[in-house]
Amino acid sequence: MQKYTCAYCQKHACHKNDLENAPKNCPTKNEQERLKDIIKEYKNEENYKIAKTSAEVVMDNYGGKPRVKEIVDFCKQMGYKKLGLAFCVGLAKEAMIFAQILTKYGFEVESVICKLGDVNREEIGIKDCSVPMCNPIAQAEFLNGEETDFNIVLGLCVGHDTLFFKYSKAPVTVLAVKDRALAHNPLGALYLADGYMKGKIYPKE
Repeated sequence: MQKYTCAYCQKHACHKNDLENAPKNCPTKNEQERLKDIIKEYKNEENYKIAKTSAEVVMDNYGGKPRVKEIVDFCKQMGYKKLGLAFCVGLAKEAMIFAQILTKYGFEVESVICKLGDVNREEIGIKDCSVPMCNPIAQAEFLNGEETDFNIVLGLCVGHDTLFFKYSKAPVTVLAVKDRALAHNPLGALYLADGYMKGKIYPKE
């Protein structure tokens, strides 16, 4: 039995400050004490600053700035100086453009490619493949070694991003994710879920 079903909620009472009309299993309505304890975590100095700065960046020209500019504004307001960029070789051109933009805004940018180390895929049990494995742990550790203030992920594969998040000591955000089939726009599959993509994303009946 699923406990949390916010994805199916049509009322969004938490967003409308209308908990009286919330569904019976609404966690906002039913777990007030737990939420009060969690809210205390925002009093942590770093958490408070990240949450407040994020809200300010979102509210500034709401909907009028691309994510690239939002990342720039967030990093500037946070006072970050040295940024890490962990990117996929398939988005090397995009990584170069983004690094140039960040540099023009005065940031020091440490960029590391996914094939860092030129490691044979046999290390992870994949044989007969001449293409080196992706190395997200090395990407994270190299940026850790440079003591980056903040890291940005660009186009790492599913799972590789997971390992990067796991090993990064600095806070992380994502500029774009990998989706080879949809020009790195994974939401396209959801927008077409009842049409062209239905047979590709739903299990066969």
